Amino acid sequence: MKGIEGASYNLRYLDELALQPTPLRGLDPTVKLVTTVVFIIVVASFPRYALLPLLPLTFYPTVLMAWGELPVGYLVKRMLWAAPFALFVAAFNPLLDRTPLLRWGSVVISGGWVSFGVVMLKFALTVLAALILIATTGMNQIGVALRRIGLPRELVGQLLFLYRYLFVLLEEATRMYRAYYLRASGRQGVRFPAWGSLAGQLLLRTFDRAQRIYQAMLCRGYHGEICQMAGPTGPERRFSNGIFLGGWTGFFLLARAVNLPQLLDAWWWRMFK
Repeated sequence: MKGIEGASYNLRYLDELALQPTPLRGLDPTVKLVTTVVFIIVVASFPRYALLPLLPLTFYPTVLMAWGELPVGYLVKRMLWAAPFALFVAAFNPLLDRTPLLRWGSVVISGGWVSFGVVMLKFALTVLAALILIATTGMNQIGVALRRIGLPRELVGQLLFLYRYLFVLLEEATRMYRAYYLRASGRQGVRFPAWGSLAGQLLLRTFDRAQRIYQAMLCRGYHGEICQMAGPTGPERRFSNGIFLGGWTGFFLLARAVNLPQLLDAWWWRMFK
């Protein structure tokens, strides 16, 4: 019961964060979406041994979490939910790639461990960027941005419906589990023989609830596209949107083209040696 309610709360909490009056909320959703996409593409383009050149890109999610007043612990916990998938992908790298790459005294670090670190860092950066986008924009405004960049309305509508019907599914599951618990004489958990019937009932109840919601949408003029309203864009906001998009995109491309840690290290030794 707590798991179902917790999942519903976590989904709703992201939308609540997007309503906070922060500087990021005033930016155009299309600008934030395009910046995030560029960031993810740049992060994914780094080679498998580029651990140090990848580190400056941690600046982007760090600044946005501070600027958007986002709870760091909450986002990190949500990110860790998907961490097993990245661990599964990178777990065999140290076993398959034992080529010595770094040496610190008597400690030799193979290329497999370096590539393992690169995979995990890429995973953390991309997932955090996606979570920050949702937590500072909201799914409705992301739908507006997707339509603006040319995605078909059918695809955007399916994405928004999927997100909204997750709440319907969780609400029905919560009601069913509560009814089962009240009739189970205090037994913890669901007995295995009841799993099939509960899953079937959940599917039927969800279909029925979704049909009622769809009929209500038709009565309110739904014609195949979810209408969303984007905020006004004045001259000041256009300027801030341009600075945000241009500044971060330039930083991403600079970090990709130049090894910034190596450059800063060389500059440091020239200045203070």
